[in-house]
Formats: sequence, C-alpha cells, structure tokens
Amino acid sequence: MAKHFTSLAELPLPTVLSLLDRSQFFRSQPPAHLDQVLRHKVVANVFFEPSTRTRLSFEMAAKRLGGDVINFDLGNSSVKKGETLYDTLKTLESIGVDALVLRHSDDRVFETLAHLRVPMINAGAGKHEHPSQCLLDLLTLRQEFGSFEGRHILIIGDIRHSRVAGSMILMAPRLGMKITLAGPDDMMPVPLPAHCARAPLDEALPTVDAVMCLRNQFERHEGLALSPAEFHTQWGLTSARAARMQSGAILMHPAPINRGVEIADELVEHPASRIFKQMENGVYARMAILEWILKGEN
Repeated sequence: MAKHFTSLAELPLPTVLSLLDRSQFFRSQPPAHLDQVLRHKVVANVFFEPSTRTRLSFEMAAKRLGGDVINFDLGNSSVKKGETLYDTLKTLESIGVDALVLRHSDDRVFETLAHLRVPMINAGAGKHEHPSQCLLDLLTLRQEFGSFEGRHILIIGDIRHSRVAGSMILMAPRLGMKITLAGPDDMMPVPLPAHCARAPLDEALPTVDAVMCLRNQFERHEGLALSPAEFHTQWGLTSARAARMQSGAILMHPAPINRGVEIADELVEHPASRIFKQMENGVYARMAILEWILKGEN
C-alpha cells in the first residue's frame, strides 16, 4: 500500500517530530553528501494552480537528494482535451514515476484519487491544508524558540481562505501552542475553531512570540469590503505596529507577499523577519518528506 503525505495533522506526533529532526539534519549537511538518497527515483510535480516556492522547492529537494523531476505542463497536457485528473495521474503512475506532488483547488481531491497506487504528496489542496508549508513553518519556529510548548502565534489576514493557516490551526494544539486570529469579519473562518481566540490586532501584538501575515486571496472573494490600501491601514503589519511586538518575537509569511497590503515593504527583510528563512527551510522540509515517502525513513 502506497504511503501518502496528504495531511500533517493526521500523522502521529512522533512522525511529525521525526520529520522535523530529519529536516534539521538535511540543513546541516553539505549537498554532496546527500545526492544518492533518491538515486533513480522520479518525482512528478503536478500543479493545477500557480506556484513558485512550493513547486521549485520540491524540485530542488528532489535534486539535492539525487532524484529526477518531471514538471507537468498543464497548458500543453491532455487536460485541455478533456482528460480527467484521475486519468492524467494514472498516466504518470503507468509510465513509472515514483511519487506525485499535487496542487489542486479541490478540497477533497485526494478522496477522488484513492485508487492510485503511486505515493502522493499534498502541495496545497483546496483551502484547508498545506502540510509541507506547515512543516517548514514548524521547523522555523523550533529553530527560533527550541520548543513549541507555550508559544503563542498570531495569524493575521485572510484566514478563511488560507490552507497555510488551516494546517497551523490543526497542528498548534497538538504541540501545546496557542493561536490568536486577527482580521476582518469576512476573512475569518466560520465557525471559529474552538481552540483559537480572536483579538484586536493592536491588543494582541505585544503578547505573541510570532506574527504570521497571510496574503489576501482576492481571487477567492466576491465583493471584499476593504480595498488593499484600507486593509493595510486597518489590519496590515505596519512599522508602527511591528514596534509594539515584544522583544524576540518574529515575523513570518508563507508568500507570495503583497508588499504594502498585509505587511509593510520595509518589514519583509527586517531583522525580526524570518520570511526568507522559511523559504530556505522549505527545501529541507520537503527533502525530509520525499525521503519519508520514498525510502521509508522516520
């Protein structure tokens, strides 16, 4: 039976912690020491939505481990002729790929693919979970604070449509972390998760260890009440607001970033920002995922 990585929250906690340990191990190793781990393995990146960081970091992760990568080209595929998603992925399975890295807009996409035998990795499905992003975010938090217990994370912005927030909200209570949400009413999850608090932004900022800003997913909204400029004024992380954060608190963002909307331009590379460190950690986290899927490690 194929091993899949479709939800971090559904994995046993020891497996999650082992994946974090392995991610940190990969971070510590020269690339030349790792290029036989996935030798002769072929990973297919199958992205039905645009992506920069996730797709490229999965590709980099596979290549760092000595694997080969096929990047599926949606625009020149038989999907344009009416082929179903299942038949497209069954084709990739049939020609011999060893793992599928899939991004798709459908919340329930993996349920429709249950008959596939090839291992699958959720690279962002629907609006509920983005497990590899959550793993790299947890890696970044653990590097910063050493442990998770008692840490307080503030998530700001378009939480209703964010699979990044969805995964973190599911994982945080398992690790002993507290989550507070801030943002406009039409960007809040309905219902509010039982273990999450909601607080005014300026009131919450001085109390948290990490602030995670989210991109406003304007393409998923109909008739937003706030313009980008209004959002920045009312809910954006401005320099004045960042100055209210406690000493040692960090800034995070899964990207892509709308500078001057959810976060001020000058904060993206601020000393407290870990945004580009998150991107770097994405390669190591995805190396750990690929190894676990294809080599049975952890």
